[in-house]
Amino acid sequence: MKAKIITTFDYILIGCVILLVTLGIMFIYSSGINQNGILVKKEYLRQIMWAIVGLVIMVLVAFIDYRKYNRYLKYVYAAVIVVLVLTRILARDINGARSWIGIGGLGIQPSEPSKIIFILFLAYYLERSQNEKPLRRFIYATVIMIVPMGLILIQPDMGTASVYLAVFLFMCFIAGIPVRYLMIVLATGLLSIVFAVLPDWETVIFKRSIAVISVLTNIKLRIIVIIASLAITVIGILGQIFFKKRYYYWITYVAAIFAVALVASLGADKVLKAYQKERLIIFLDPYSKPEGSGYHLIQSLIAIGAGGFSGRGFLNGTQSHYRFLPQQSTDFIFSIISEEFGFIGGVTVFALYLIIIFRIVKIMRNATSVYALYICAGILGMFLYHFMVNVGMVMGIMPITGIPLPFLSYGGSALVTNMIAVGLLLSINARRLDFAVAV
Repeated sequence: MKAKIITTFDYILIGCVILLVTLGIMFIYSSGINQNGILVKKEYLRQIMWAIVGLVIMVLVAFIDYRKYNRYLKYVYAAVIVVLVLTRILARDINGARSWIGIGGLGIQPSEPSKIIFILFLAYYLERSQNEKPLRRFIYATVIMIVPMGLILIQPDMGTASVYLAVFLFMCFIAGIPVRYLMIVLATGLLSIVFAVLPDWETVIFKRSIAVISVLTNIKLRIIVIIASLAITVIGILGQIFFKKRYYYWITYVAAIFAVALVASLGADKVLKAYQKERLIIFLDPYSKPEGSGYHLIQSLIAIGAGGFSGRGFLNGTQSHYRFLPQQSTDFIFSIISEEFGFIGGVTVFALYLIIIFRIVKIMRNATSVYALYICAGILGMFLYHFMVNVGMVMGIMPITGIPLPFLSYGGSALVTNMIAVGLLLSINARRLDFAVAV
C-alpha cells in the first residue's frame, strides 16, 4: 500500500516546494552576513532543521488517509481555541504582539498550525451541511471563522488573521454559498479596516482636513450615523415585508454592512496600534514618513530596483548586508532575492509558485469527494493569499501586513504548517480513485 502511495505522489509539486525551501535557506543565510562578509546570524541553521522536520511530517501526513482526521476535528478545533486564548494571556510580547509561546529560544506561533485545523474543520462542516439552507451554512461557517480569527486579531496579528478570511472566502465559494453572503463578510471586513485607518490617512498621507472623516473621529457623529444606518436597515426590512420590492433588499443589505462596519471599526481602532495603522496606509506614499513607517518599504524598493535584470550576485547585496532592510529574513526576503538574483530571480520565484498553484488546481479537479475539494480550496486560498500579499507588500502595491512568503521566509511554525498543507494535498491526490469510506 505504501509503495502504491509513493507512486501517486505529485513529484512536480514536491520538487517546486523543495526548490523554494532551498532558495529560502540560501537567502536566509545571505541575510545573516554583514557588510564585512562575516556571518552574524545563524538563522539558516534553524531553518534547515525545520525544513527537515517539515519534510518528514509532510511525508507522514501524505501516508495518512486525510479522512481519518474527521472523528477528532471537533475536539482539535476546540483545543485550538483554548490554545489561542492561552497564547493571548501567556505569550511573550514580540514587536508589540503576543503571538508566540515557548521556552527559552524555542517557540511556536500557534496561529500558524491553527490554519490547517481551521481548513479541515471548515471543510468537514461544509461537507456535512450540503443539504442545509445556504443562509444557515453561511452563518455557521462564519462563526467557525470568526472565533479563531478574532482571537488572533486581539494578539494583535492582523496579517495572520486576514489569512483566515481569505481561506474562508475560497472554501465557501467552492462550497456554493451565495456570493451575496460572502460579500457581506468581505465588504464589512474591508470597510471596518478602512474606517479605522482613514483618520491616520488624513493626517499622515493627505495632510489636510476632510469634513466627512470627522464622522470617524467624533464619537457623537459616529453614533448618529450608526443609528441612521440601522434605521434605514429597519425600513428596508419593512419594505421587503410589506411591498415585496427587490430594491428594499439591497437597501437593507448596504445599510446593514455600513452600520456593522462602523461599529466594528471602533474595535479595530482599539486593537490596532498606531504603527500598525500607519503600515496599512504607508504604501500609498512611503516618503511621507521616510524614517518611520515608510522606511521598510523604501529600503525594499531600493533593493528590488538595485537588482536590475540579473542581480548583484549571491551574497553581494548591499541593502541586506548593510542592515538597511528590516525583517529581511522574514517579511522582506523577496527583496533580497530580487537584489541578488535580479529580475531573473524574481521571475523564477513567480514561476515556482505558479506551478504550485496549477498543481493544486489539478488535484482539486481530480478530487473524488467534496471534502477533499474543500480542503484543496482552503490550501489554495492560503498559499495564493500569502504569495500575493507578501510580494505586493514588498513591491509597494499592497499594505504592509507582516505576512511571510511560504517556504521562503524564515520561521519554523510557518514552514512546518506549509509542509503539512502539502502533505494533505499529497494524501488527497494519492486517494483520488479511492471511493471507500474512511473508518
